[in-house]
Amino acid sequence: MCSVPVGAAPEGGGTARVAVREAALRLFADRGPDAVTVRDITAAASVSPALVIHHYGSKAGLRDAVDEQVARTFDAMMDALGDGELDDALTGGSTALLAKAFAAGFPPGSPLPAYLRRLLLSGDPTGDRLFARWHALGETVLVSLERAGIARPSRDRRVRAAFLLVTDLAAVLLARQIEATCGADPLAPEGTRRCAAEAADVYSRGAFIRRPEDSDDD
Repeated sequence: MCSVPVGAAPEGGGTARVAVREAALRLFADRGPDAVTVRDITAAASVSPALVIHHYGSKAGLRDAVDEQVARTFDAMMDALGDGELDDALTGGSTALLAKAFAAGFPPGSPLPAYLRRLLLSGDPTGDRLFARWHALGETVLVSLERAGIARPSRDRRVRAAFLLVTDLAAVLLARQIEATCGADPLAPEGTRRCAAEAADVYSRGAFIRRPEDSDDD
């Protein structure tokens, strides 16, 4: 799905510049940028520290380059999602679109879920921008589903889109914990199938039994 997955030697892969950026991505995702030194990165990339300065100017410049590449990768994923998966949603396909996109777009062991977790939870501007874009896409999906008679109209579509996005993101950001407790990796095909089936059931029929005295006006 995603045409430029990080970790798969993008744009001239094999060069020292890309090797440094990929090593930095994995270390930043694993430990956090503040805990990683330039020497850690160059040791992982098997290059000299001088190459970081030569290509990126500083560790801060390298981090900016990593953020930019990650953002481009997610943008490519969402472009593909908007082109194809929206049609699936409109015809009753999977509701767990974001988790499905991750499962299809990135190779096993990709550092992107962990890196995305840090971007979103640290208040990083790149994470904020990604969330805003995905929320806007979610609103577009809801509008289309409502017009198609698949989704009930919402009283507050912006909030509903945020709720659905957060629910979908949870499968990506908490994949390790979900696998440990449920025995299924939500980013692997079988886990994606199981999670999508439950999500579809909850979204289409609800998780709770309504009491007779309950009404839509409560």
